[in-house]
Amino acid sequence: MIRTLSALALLLAIPVAANAAPGISITGGKTDQTNVVVRFPIPKDDKVTANVLELSSGGMVPVQVVAAGQTDDQAVKQYLVFVLPKLKAGETVMGKLNTVASFVAPPAFKFEEKAGAPTELVFAGTGKSRKVLQYFNLPRDEKDHYYTFKPFHNVYDPTGAVMLTNTSSKKASDGQFPHHRGLFFGFNRVTFGDGQSADIWHGTNNVFSQHDKMLSIEAGEVAGRHRSAISWHGKDAATFANEERELTVYATTGGTLIDWSTVVTTKLDKVRLDGDPQHAGFHFRANMEVSKTNKETYYLRPDGKGKPGETRNWAPKGPDPKTINLPWDACSFVVGGKRYTVLRINHPDNPKEARGSERDYGRFGDYFEYDLTPKTPLKLKYRVWAQEGEMTVAQCAALAESYVTPPATKATK
Repeated sequence: MIRTLSALALLLAIPVAANAAPGISITGGKTDQTNVVVRFPIPKDDKVTANVLELSSGGMVPVQVVAAGQTDDQAVKQYLVFVLPKLKAGETVMGKLNTVASFVAPPAFKFEEKAGAPTELVFAGTGKSRKVLQYFNLPRDEKDHYYTFKPFHNVYDPTGAVMLTNTSSKKASDGQFPHHRGLFFGFNRVTFGDGQSADIWHGTNNVFSQHDKMLSIEAGEVAGRHRSAISWHGKDAATFANEERELTVYATTGGTLIDWSTVVTTKLDKVRLDGDPQHAGFHFRANMEVSKTNKETYYLRPDGKGKPGETRNWAPKGPDPKTINLPWDACSFVVGGKRYTVLRINHPDNPKEARGSERDYGRFGDYFEYDLTPKTPLKLKYRVWAQEGEMTVAQCAALAESYVTPPATKATK
């Protein structure tokens, strides 16, 4: 999906004029990296109209101007975002902004919203369109509670043909543990007020969270992003917390790169967020088919590749230190006769201690305990990478390093 302009593309694109904005230098981190997301803060008074960055290493990549994201420096109003195909450790690549006019519109992200259906993010080009991400944001229906009691995101494989995640079910008997859905965040042991409790994860006793509205949507050649307002409701349907959840998908090659973040707030004196490793925190749940191909599932961790079917789970009695504060974890599973690997990266700024959980049917993530108050909102951020085929420890570590320590950028003349 990276549009490093080929010879054919160059025939279809005509340089219009060098942009007045400065050039950019990009310096790599400690490891060689691929699919490197670069976010360059645009100076307050600058207006960038460029749509490509010409690279000193050869070729050019599309650029996109985006508003500050949820996890960005809020003092910066806009960023120029682009993806480098590769960047060696310590390497400095120079870029020159330019504007090109294409005879054929280049492929770009697009959100498709239809009444009564989940919102789809697609990557569309000339005559081709593939699904990338689905936001299951149907309004909560009291008569169809189990199906609609929480919003979440489904992830498609890089071809757009296979849904890698488990989507919503009409009833609890629809397969193995259908309350685990897609990319989801919640807690099964929430307490607040005068002895009140709520299980946002399972939605029992009519507890639910719901999508209230879209706060922002951006889509272009480099990234597709949306931020939504989500409210959390107790047994009496009263709101006890509010969430702003943001997802950004980048145009990358060989896989799908997703940045997931959220900010949770409350007006109550305190909301205690707690749970267990299997039903709290931020998790990925693979397609329901993986519960049948689970003997082929294995996990890849910083200390190496696990055996098929082998899992690690934090337990309160004698917790395994290898399940605590993992910088990343990856699950490799089989759907439709093909093997896929999903990498989940935990940003070090997230709350500690993070207690990990893995299951052979492809549900993995971690949770933590947190006291949510008006003065202590909960802020989280993760990165997810999904690809066909297997990965190595080195590949996972490099993607994690790129996320935690992004390339340094500097304006040049």
